[in-house]
Amino acid sequence: MSDGRKSGPVRLRWFLAASLLTAVAVTGGLTWLVVVYPAQAGPGKGRVRAVELAPGAGVADLQRAVGAYQLVRRPRVFGLYMRVLGAGGRLRTGTVLVRDDMSPRQLLQRFGRGYGATELRITFPEGLSRFGVADRLARWGVCGRADFLSATTDADLLSDLGIQADSAEGYLFPDTYRIRDDARPAALVRRMVRHGRAQLDALLSREGDGLSRLHAELGFGRHELLTLASIVEKEAAKPDERPVIAGVFLNRLTDPTFRPKRLQADPTVAYGCTRDATLPSCERFDGRRVTRRMTSDPDNPYNTYRHAGLPPGPIANPGLLSVAAVLRPDDHRYLYFVARGAGRHTFSETLDEHNAAVRVLRRLR
Repeated sequence: MSDGRKSGPVRLRWFLAASLLTAVAVTGGLTWLVVVYPAQAGPGKGRVRAVELAPGAGVADLQRAVGAYQLVRRPRVFGLYMRVLGAGGRLRTGTVLVRDDMSPRQLLQRFGRGYGATELRITFPEGLSRFGVADRLARWGVCGRADFLSATTDADLLSDLGIQADSAEGYLFPDTYRIRDDARPAALVRRMVRHGRAQLDALLSREGDGLSRLHAELGFGRHELLTLASIVEKEAAKPDERPVIAGVFLNRLTDPTFRPKRLQADPTVAYGCTRDATLPSCERFDGRRVTRRMTSDPDNPYNTYRHAGLPPGPIANPGLLSVAAVLRPDDHRYLYFVARGAGRHTFSETLDEHNAAVRVLRRLR
């Protein structure tokens, strides 16, 4: 009898102990899943991935996608993490841009709705216009394209930033920025402009005599400097050709024998059509090819084939190398250049030499 009476409490104690251990294990597992695991860095090196989520996609679909793109080390654990936090019915649809070094928490914030903002690392390369910047921000889901473009033309904001132009084009410094995906457009414009001003100030502290010379010869200030630098940025594919091309454009503006003083730059014409696609000459513009009709249109204020001197303002956001090229152009007598492939150009001093170079290149093509 006594042995039986003792075995009951013993079994109860073992049961309670086992239950406690199980509870501790479950609690510890959940703590790891929702506290430790979400903070782990992703397996990649920061490559951008575009993940498509169809309407009605669930956690299982997302689990397969993150596995296919190698965004996480253990897709099943990520799927469990998403389910525990109730993300199944709160997934975004469409294209979601992420980087393969994002943590599970950051991925949850990108793929799910209502889990807070996350920090993104977005690169805006040299030569991207404000329209391109707006497109990139919209693709990342930071803000709407129209909202950002509106901020770049906000008169009060431009005045506050000291920009005496109708837009912030040319002042949005190209760089890699860490941006929260709920950032306000005006704050982004302010940040990019101020960053660009700091970079330009540092460059001019070393190359200020270049701007002084340009001011004395052509009346250039910072706005004109950025305008010509943006054209050089769009025309030059190779860094070593930037000072050469800058020299060509400056020769066209200063050489008394070159008349009329038109820069004749295709990228300026294209920018005019990007700004105002309602121009009749721009109705078939595909974003790349500049046609004879476009270069013949005097109604395009950015058409440097019809209007002498610089266009009204920058046509893109130039990097420091292009700005430096305008401040320190190569000293030569070239007035013409034509693309010969592989990002290189053939330069000529006279129109006859230029036409001959064009004929040779046409035969080669």
